[in-house]
Amino acid sequence: MKTESEINSELEKIRRGTVEIISEPELKEKLRTKGNLKIKAGFDPTAPDLHLGHFVLLRKLRHFQELGHEILFLLGDFTGMIGDPTGKSETRKRLTKEDVLANSQTYQEQVFKILDKEKTNIVYNSSWCSEMKFEEVLILTSKYTVSRMLERDDFTKRHQSGNPISMIEFLYPLVQGYDSVALHADVELGGTDQKFNLLVGRDLQREYGQAPQSVVTMPLLVGLDGVKKMSKSLGNYVGITESPLDMYGKIMSISDELMWNYFDLLTDLPKATIEERKSSIKNKTAHPKEVKTELALLIMDQLHPSEENRNAVSEWQRIHDPKNRALPDEIQTTNLGAEFFAEKSPMLVSVLAQLKFIPSASEGRRLIQSGGLYLNEEKLTDPVLVLEKEKEYLIRQGKKGKFLKLIT
Repeated sequence: MKTESEINSELEKIRRGTVEIISEPELKEKLRTKGNLKIKAGFDPTAPDLHLGHFVLLRKLRHFQELGHEILFLLGDFTGMIGDPTGKSETRKRLTKEDVLANSQTYQEQVFKILDKEKTNIVYNSSWCSEMKFEEVLILTSKYTVSRMLERDDFTKRHQSGNPISMIEFLYPLVQGYDSVALHADVELGGTDQKFNLLVGRDLQREYGQAPQSVVTMPLLVGLDGVKKMSKSLGNYVGITESPLDMYGKIMSISDELMWNYFDLLTDLPKATIEERKSSIKNKTAHPKEVKTELALLIMDQLHPSEENRNAVSEWQRIHDPKNRALPDEIQTTNLGAEFFAEKSPMLVSVLAQLKFIPSASEGRRLIQSGGLYLNEEKLTDPVLVLEKEKEYLIRQGKKGKFLKLIT
């Protein structure tokens, strides 16, 4: 049995970066009486790539893993086809089974950059959800009322504004909660936007005669713009599989104020040391760029080999030296085939979106409007620029961003 000192030490590690633990005395009692716990976190594979926003939650899973607990990495291949209504103002488009399975495979390839593969249990909720009889689904729906569902803020707003809510969206929190019943989870982790769904899991476990899981909510990481949560669709993200050079450039672009939040959520640097870094900048004994480089390397070293990261820093500094405006030694180059010019000359933003250099054509137009896209080292100002044949175009995203050369 663990000593009181060991339990308090575990709780200190678990607390870091969390928003809320429901409830901490309950979790402490579980650590005391059960020892090693079943820790569940669910990921609906609705997009193929993970970014640092996901990394916040994955790091907390790794903390539990390092403390000796059993990690249940739940891939919501069933719930992914329903579509999580959280934060949505309208019914979202359902994914196909093929989409979900393809994204699930990509998630698994990426997640083990952070978690120990040998100590992680990958589970799919289709393994029990697909087997449920209609009678069992009806029993599940009887465990919750419509009035309680409408306590969800996004459902309430949609109901009051007259926007439709489909019955399948009401089922989503129930299915996510039933996952906890099926797995006998002791703890579930999720973002603050998932709090309602996580609490449904607690309620359903009581209804099915189980001890309710403890809930640990994590903050939503603010993206590179310093305003909205990190998201691929907003283009304000850092992908965990991006090259060290791109990753370093993006992290260096965040504001000096935002970097303290990144230190807290994305590194294990002791809080006392973080406060020392703040004081050193305030006292002007350290430059923010130096501290931000330390932050970038602490993040990158968790995802890429250390030597590659330091080479990337040197390369980035060479490229962005104001005395020597150099281009990278290697620039991704794409030769545009005849299919791009089959009907008419294509717009640059559309081509960049097709090549996944930017999330979408609309995001490209937004970047141009904000001065975030460069063409041949000059700010691009024309959002409807059309590519011409037999030319070369050097594209750069952001002052410190990535490059792409197009040959038509």
